[in-house]
Amino acid sequence: MNRLASPAELRASLIRWALFIVPTVMLLGFLSGQLSGSGAGSPWFQALEKPALFPPPATFGIVWTVLYFMMGLALAVVCAAWGSRWRGWAIFAFVVQLALNLAWSPAFFAMHDMRLALAIIGVLLAALIVTIVLFFKVRKWAGVLLLPYLAWVGFATVLNYQFLELNPDAGEVQGSGAVQRIEL
Repeated sequence: MNRLASPAELRASLIRWALFIVPTVMLLGFLSGQLSGSGAGSPWFQALEKPALFPPPATFGIVWTVLYFMMGLALAVVCAAWGSRWRGWAIFAFVVQLALNLAWSPAFFAMHDMRLALAIIGVLLAALIVTIVLFFKVRKWAGVLLLPYLAWVGFATVLNYQFLELNPDAGEVQGSGAVQRIEL
C-alpha cells in the first residue's frame, strides 16, 4: 500500500528529528568553543589588536546560540523530508560544513593560527553555500533558516581577515594572564 504520510505524521517526524538534532548541534558548537578556549576572556585574545568592526564580546554568545538553534532546526527539516532525492546529499553537506565550523575555534583560539582559521572559514563559506543550495532543493524553509548563518559566516570571514591584518604575528603573541579589575 502506497500512501503519503498525513500532516500530523509529518509534524511528528519533524518534532522527533528536532528534539534530537537541535540540542546536538547546539552542544557541539558549545563544546567546540569551550574546549578551544574561545572568547574575549582569553589572555591571548585580549592581547590582540581588535578591528573596528569587532562587536561587543557578548554578541558572539548570543548570535551563535541562535544560529546553532536555527542550523539544527534546518537540519531537522531536511532529515524529516524522507521523499526528497536530495536529502542524503544535503545531510552530507551539512555535516561537512558543521565539521569545518567546529574546526575554526580550535584553529583560531587554541592554536593561535589565524591563517589556518582564515583558510578554514573560507572553505566553510563555500561548503555552506553548497549546503544552502541543497537545503533549498529539499525544503525551502530549511534553506531560509541557514541564510542568517551565511551572513554571519561572511561577517566572521571579514573579521578573521582583519584580525590577521592587524596582528600578523599573532601566533607569537603571549597574553600576560594578568587580570585588572576596576570597581566603580
